[in-house]
Amino acid sequence: MIDQKIIGMCFLICLAVVFNFSLHRIEEGYVGVYFRGGALLPHVSTPGFHMMIPLLTTFKPVQVTLQTDEIKNVPCGTSGGVMIYFDRIEVVNVLDAGSVYNIVRNYTADYDRSLIFNKIHHELNQFCSVHTLHEVYIDLFDQIDENLKTALQRDLNEMAPGLSVLGVRVTKPKIPETIRKNYELMEAEKTKLLISTQHQKVVEKDAETDRKKAIIEAEKEAQVAKIQYNQKIMEKESLQRMAAIEDEMHLAREKSRSDADYYQMAKQAEANKLLLTKEYLELEKYKALSQNAKVFYGPDIPKMFSLGGCGEKSMSPVHGIALGKDETVTE
Repeated sequence: MIDQKIIGMCFLICLAVVFNFSLHRIEEGYVGVYFRGGALLPHVSTPGFHMMIPLLTTFKPVQVTLQTDEIKNVPCGTSGGVMIYFDRIEVVNVLDAGSVYNIVRNYTADYDRSLIFNKIHHELNQFCSVHTLHEVYIDLFDQIDENLKTALQRDLNEMAPGLSVLGVRVTKPKIPETIRKNYELMEAEKTKLLISTQHQKVVEKDAETDRKKAIIEAEKEAQVAKIQYNQKIMEKESLQRMAAIEDEMHLAREKSRSDADYYQMAKQAEANKLLLTKEYLELEKYKALSQNAKVFYGPDIPKMFSLGGCGEKSMSPVHGIALGKDETVTE
């Protein structure tokens, strides 16, 4: 009985140990790959609890969500022979769950070691070897991130489809202390030059502003003067037009007056022509003679009065009396 109990307990203990080693859990964001005798099994498990043959089968979780790999202290030799070190390089990448089996089969579960870490070392050293320290440290430093990302993704598309690089971040490299101090001095001088240049631009801008202000003021004065000049011209033209209108009015009045006088004289002439008949003239002649009193001295009375009509030429004495030398005749 005791032996049977011991055997039963041993069986239960063995069963518990087997169950403990066979039951495993895959976290969310990971998938599980399995190895049996070192060979990769074609089965890939999803997150949750799973069973496997203990001692013979092992598993390893593989992350399929966004992850960041850090590569530290990467040496890099420039084209001038100066050795610099990049303290930290971060590679943001993501692995597609459907590509896990092929990538693990070709590059093991530590695929990022060969596909990312080693590739970063290779690409960075190639970049540094064809550029000077000044280009790597200053001129082209802002392009290193994008160049590494492009080179990594280009190779991954051929070697490991399903592994995508989303971004690369590179810290400023460490350079020899003496060179760093020289760069600091150079940057200080550049800063001074930049400040001087900016000050010069400010002065030039102020001068340009003053010049433009003077031009604007001059243009304003010129426009005001032009407006005043045009106003005076318009006033003179208005006065000239008013004078011309007055002259035309005066001329019209004088013409009307002359026309009226002419009309009056013409009508008077017509009236006179109708009035001055032969009989009327004869009557007026005698009226005029009756109002005159003249004294003639001498033996003869002058022939000064015409008795005939207007067209007769004969002259004869009228109302004249011939007296002696010392006599007087009064009409």
